[in-house]
Amino acid sequence: MKNVLLLSALLVTGKLLQAQPHLPAPVGVHSFTLGQHDFLLDGKPVQIISGEMHPGRIPRAYWRQRIQMAKAMGCNTIAAYVFWNYLETSKGHFDFQTESRNIAEFIRVAQQEGMWVLLRPGPYVCAEWDFGGLPNYLLEIPDIKVRCSDPRYLAAVHRYVQALSAQVSSLQVTHGGPILMVQVENEYGSYGNDQQYLKTLRGYWKEGGIQVPFYSADGASPSMLEAGNVYGAAIGLDPGTSEDDFQQAAKRNPNVPSFSSETYPGWLTHWGEKMAKVDTGDIIKDLKFLLDTKRSFNLYVVHGGTNFGFTAGANSGGKGYEPDITSYDYDAPIDEQGRATPKYMTLRRLIGSYSNNPLPEIPAPIPVRTIDAFTPSVWASVWDELPAPIASPQPKPFEAYGQNQGLILYKTRLIGHKNGRLVLTDLHDYATVFLDGKFIGTIDRRLGQKSIDLPKDSVAEPVLEILVEGMGHINFAQELIDRKGITDRATLNGMTLMNWEVYRLPMDTTDLKRINVRVAAQAKGQSIADASRPGVFFKGSFQLDSVADTYIDMSQYKKGILWVNGHNLGRYWNAGPQMHIYCPAPWLKKGGNEILIFDELQTTAAPVSGVTTLE
Repeated sequence: MKNVLLLSALLVTGKLLQAQPHLPAPVGVHSFTLGQHDFLLDGKPVQIISGEMHPGRIPRAYWRQRIQMAKAMGCNTIAAYVFWNYLETSKGHFDFQTESRNIAEFIRVAQQEGMWVLLRPGPYVCAEWDFGGLPNYLLEIPDIKVRCSDPRYLAAVHRYVQALSAQVSSLQVTHGGPILMVQVENEYGSYGNDQQYLKTLRGYWKEGGIQVPFYSADGASPSMLEAGNVYGAAIGLDPGTSEDDFQQAAKRNPNVPSFSSETYPGWLTHWGEKMAKVDTGDIIKDLKFLLDTKRSFNLYVVHGGTNFGFTAGANSGGKGYEPDITSYDYDAPIDEQGRATPKYMTLRRLIGSYSNNPLPEIPAPIPVRTIDAFTPSVWASVWDELPAPIASPQPKPFEAYGQNQGLILYKTRLIGHKNGRLVLTDLHDYATVFLDGKFIGTIDRRLGQKSIDLPKDSVAEPVLEILVEGMGHINFAQELIDRKGITDRATLNGMTLMNWEVYRLPMDTTDLKRINVRVAAQAKGQSIADASRPGVFFKGSFQLDSVADTYIDMSQYKKGILWVNGHNLGRYWNAGPQMHIYCPAPWLKKGGNEILIFDELQTTAAPVSGVTTLE
């Protein structure tokens, strides 16, 4: 799920000193190798104190500040997940330039700030990221098997590895860059045992020019380490917080070093839960053990960032389907907005007490501001702006129609049974149900719901409409194949419902342009007259005399998606706990700004404002 890497510590009088986070920028050609017990930089033992952050979750303009914050806390390395599905925007098309996708630039910024890098390129990463970073087009293959030697999966992986290697291979320490190690897969021992698959992956990276050592990251149990570690790779422990954990790694392979590849100062949050909070005393105990024993470690995460757009994933363990909130604040030492928390100050003091050099000054906080309340207007109804339908004998999942997330409307006429128990087998993930235009209710996979009662209707052939939202593909463990929509069939009193019209509503840039053109043509820019049926767009504008970060307060709305100046900030939901949605200053402008809201449940406009905190 998480990780990062760097160097520190020198041999003086034959003894390994504590970490020295503030080494000069890692320039020039170096060697980084695996000793029997130590990581070796130019042949000398070093201690990695890493802080993980993910460039895809951070506005590009803030990369440097976030890295500087990690350094000022005492880190000497940055660990970074690379999200395959964020880079391969469509099958065979890679984007390494727009938004926060320039991975090479992120690595160079880390080097400029004197930080080493641990690269975690997947192909699978977990990370509470949609589908664990795997590309959605794989789910268009009905019988695809992932994270194994399925040749169709490996062909896609090979293409990705070639593309990413071309971007990062010149940034290894062997070429004067900051990359010390590259991770092979991620927590594979929690998923499968295909050792040939892991060897194939390592071969792909070597073919792409990766020369630095590899490492794995798994739970500290014999079964996970045996299945997830490939011989010759360093052993990461998720987490490694005791001597017993490190003994397990030594039993797996006593000839390579091990480290705590994910040490957790915080934790993730799902919709409907309380915000996760990890006691600072717990992480202090873990870090004191690692620092006292001079073990290398990576804080997962030192800074989380944000699941902008539709990038949030979901878990499936224990409680069924558990979608992640938009914020990835993670209760991390550096909060979502890039500020130092009390936990940050405590960890900084602790790590600093083990360093021979003073820590850098903490960067000045990034400004944050409020925005006065304003009320958007009803702009459009999704029911008036539907695209051309696709005829489908029975419902299919989103991916069968070439769609990733957003929404799909499934529509049919009821013949035979016209009321009773409607069962969706299986719904992924949230639906609003309508009969002859009347809102009947919702079905929420998160709550284990699959059915709803349809009332009697006097119409000869009632029209059933099911508007389904995909809320994030599962990103961990055995339920990874998690297609969205109505994934099999819909039945009414046991009768399978046939002959559907399917309307794609991906809510992407192209879809919003289509809706905007239709609204302009039909209403000439005026608000629609009737928005009594749930599924309403609201649009508004606000003026700013200066730009700064803010959090859009959506507490007066129910469930939907939020855009500011065309940027998809992510989902909000009154299920909680998050109703304040982070909006970074680079996406705002002095003067006029536009906000667009799509709410699945609310039909009347309500005030929106900008506040200064997540909670």
